[in-house]
Amino acid sequence: MDILKAATDWGRAEAFSISFFILFGVLFIIFGIGFWQLGKTEFARAFIYPVSIAGIFLLASGLGLFFSNKARVGGFESAYTQDAPSFVASEIERVDKTIATYQTAAFKVFPAIAILGALMVMFMQKPVWQATGIAVMATMIVFTVIDSNAKSRLENYKVTLDSYTSNQE
Repeated sequence: MDILKAATDWGRAEAFSISFFILFGVLFIIFGIGFWQLGKTEFARAFIYPVSIAGIFLLASGLGLFFSNKARVGGFESAYTQDAPSFVASEIERVDKTIATYQTAAFKVFPAIAILGALMVMFMQKPVWQATGIAVMATMIVFTVIDSNAKSRLENYKVTLDSYTSNQE
């Protein structure tokens, strides 16, 4: 089993997944511009800022994650060649922390924020608040879907790391 290949494959898959944050960020910004240019009703115009801000948030998150992931993956080979057991141990520690974060964020925090967005839609009467609630829900759905897939991929990577560790003992 080549642990370096597994780490690099995980990093590439993660970069692909992160690109969806960027894609949705760009789409949300385009929707915001579309509402600005084509929105004729008060409700349509209410979407301009919430959707645009959500798009900027998704785009910034995606770009930040993309470049930090690219730097991390770029350092895999040198870290592995210097000290393979330390590399695997640090990856296991990082993966465990990240899985715990995903468990909290993707399955508790993001759904709770989406529920708050739904409550805004139901109980707020002004179109801008309803549009904000819809934008919040859409953003949290994007985060939940992408992060739940990333968590699953990370769990598979952890199995590979654990199996490598058990084979070394």
